[in-house]
Amino acid sequence: MDTLVERELELKLVLSPECSIPVPARLTYRTEDPYAVHIAFHVGSESPVYWTFARDLLVEGVFRPCGYGDVRIWPTKVDRRSVICMALTSPDGNALLEVPSAAVAAWAERTLRLVPPGTESALLGIDAGLAELLAPLPADDLWMSDLWPSDEPTDGEA
Repeated sequence: MDTLVERELELKLVLSPECSIPVPARLTYRTEDPYAVHIAFHVGSESPVYWTFARDLLVEGVFRPCGYGDVRIWPTKVDRRSVICMALTSPDGNALLEVPSAAVAAWAERTLRLVPPGTESALLGIDAGLAELLAPLPADDLWMSDLWPSDEPTDGEA
């Protein structure tokens, strides 16, 4: 059964040190995809802009700078407010977003209580899937049996 943890937020898209604009967004975590977080940015277009990245990255970014390449996250203070900055890079452009730390930390904690770190793989059923793939089938008995007797003499034969 899929369980969702969602949170509506208003992020700030930083255009310059002096100017930012609000961007409504939705954070989503699904137990059927336990390693990922999904963010839908509602930027005034017909459909939202979606980003997906590792939950561990967001959780770590609450406490310290992390990430390389397309997604980088770090905590900081802006006007004495604790915020988390997210730098997103794609072929279409770059974005620097600020989100309130407390809101992200509380949301991330809910996901961690639902699926504790290290237990994600159990939700994916990888072990059961591998066991099913590797289970012997009746045809395997034929494959493993010796259909042609060996030409080599057995003990006592000459």
